[in-house]
Amino acid sequence: MLHLIWYIIVGLIAGVIAKSVMHVHMTIFWTIVLGIIGSIIGGAVTHLFSPPTGRFHPAGIIFSTLGAILVLYICIRLNIHFPRVLK
Repeated sequence: MLHLIWYIIVGLIAGVIAKSVMHVHMTIFWTIVLGIIGSIIGGAVTHLFSPPTGRFHPAGIIFSTLGAILVLYICIRLNIHFPRVLK
């Protein structure tokens, strides 16, 4: 259960940073989803180069954010739109 909460927190942090960098507005739900997808991509990359020795990988939040930025970049290039925040 704590792993799920941890995924949501890391996903939220990575998603907020990524959408701020890319200047994209989206709901909190899609921000968390974006961060979790970025975490999966970032985790796959870090495991290829440096397998984790313990439970915590020090580059986790950094590569989660980079993965989320990559996902947003691909979505922008493919013209995929997330639901926008109402103004």
